[in-house]
Amino acid sequence: MRVPYDGAVIKPSSSSDALVEPDAPLAERAYRRLRQAIVRCEFQPGQRLRVDELSKQYALSSSPLREALSRLSEQGFVRAFENRGFRVAPLTVAGVADLTRVRLLVESEALRDAIACGDDQWESRLVGAAHGLALIEQRLPEGPLILSEAWTAAHREFHLAMYGGTSSPMLMDLVSSLFDSAERYRQFSARHRKVERRKNSEHKKLVTTVLERDAEQAIALLRQHISMTERNVTAALLSMEAQGLLLQ
Repeated sequence: MRVPYDGAVIKPSSSSDALVEPDAPLAERAYRRLRQAIVRCEFQPGQRLRVDELSKQYALSSSPLREALSRLSEQGFVRAFENRGFRVAPLTVAGVADLTRVRLLVESEALRDAIACGDDQWESRLVGAAHGLALIEQRLPEGPLILSEAWTAAHREFHLAMYGGTSSPMLMDLVSSLFDSAERYRQFSARHRKVERRKNSEHKKLVTTVLERDAEQAIALLRQHISMTERNVTAALLSMEAQGLLLQ
């Protein structure tokens, strides 16, 4: 019998400092702070990342920052140029299409495995995460712009809780990394979205089918959910590109 992986240990936070243990190595602190800043689009796509400026901003020396930037480059969040330093990785239509393709493959398998292996504790965590997200969504103002840190954290917790019944820690790590890559696109497109999108009904349907252990229907809904994000992001990117506002 496969033992479910406890996805609840992955705790999102609205504070970058809260993600870093006080005794964590300096390179780890630099990595987590920069990674979260990039995911939140605090740095624009294509923006030059100057080590001396980052050193002042984060009160860290150049060595841990360079190590963190190299690590982020390996993960695709940053681009390294020989003798020219680092830049934030661009956001492109081709990039979100490729990301979506991989998300559909990985997250579909993770959800299928979670439904097959998840126990009562997993179900309880999922219900709790869904309820917390719904409460936050009820308090959101009307309109297309949704950049609430509370919603972002609750949304991440909900999705990771949904996959948390999987028996594979490696699969869970992949899901988490892909979700953060997608979150960067979502954060950017939300700033330029013209059409309102309320995800609450999508999340409710997902939870219902997952708890019913209807794997095929749940995966179909998940694929629709992820694909809708791709369509919205693509529309925002094309609009920004037409206005000449995207750095590459």
